[in-house]
Amino acid sequence: MKFRCLAPMTCILRRLAVLLLLTAAFAAHAQAGKDVLVVGQADREIPGWTIHTELPDGWTQDCCMYAKAIGVNMVLYKGEWSGEPDRVMVLNVWPSKLSSLEAELQDDRHHYLGRDPSGKYSVFALDNKAVACRGVFYEGTDHKDDVVVFCDPGLASGIRFSWSMTLAHDDAQKQDLLALFRRVAEQSRYMAQGAAKPNAGKMQH
Repeated sequence: MKFRCLAPMTCILRRLAVLLLLTAAFAAHAQAGKDVLVVGQADREIPGWTIHTELPDGWTQDCCMYAKAIGVNMVLYKGEWSGEPDRVMVLNVWPSKLSSLEAELQDDRHHYLGRDPSGKYSVFALDNKAVACRGVFYEGTDHKDDVVVFCDPGLASGIRFSWSMTLAHDDAQKQDLLALFRRVAEQSRYMAQGAAKPNAGKMQH
């Protein structure tokens, strides 16, 4: 049944109150950049969700045109969209199936090394204060580097998400781009739709 408001002013005030709570919760995590978010609808036992992060200065967010065309939830890029994966930060969200973040990392490494047995990988360090996240950095024999960060908002969310980016191994701006990528991953926040504040604690793994 569709909700109808019998007291319009009361409804408006309530909606404003919710909006203020959401704004205050997000503002606590906003620093120098512009806040961007993507929303997912509830699906069976998985509640609706919002993933929120900080957009690097001068970058563009897309969730509904380019991202949709390549089957991901959001992309962040600088300059004109080229359709190439290099220097594009990609957000993927999926229903959690594996037991832990470590299992996600192992599965990802298995697939990567299956494609490139001589590729190398190392830990990509980051510190997300709100969501449990772990990162991996790949160096491929194709002279492409890939960085991936897996995050787990907790069992009740029913989801996991990742940020990833591909760079040329000899990209002159690689360190600066990795620093921006780390910032995006560290500032990522999960919110269940209808909740008043982002999740307060990390899930242990």
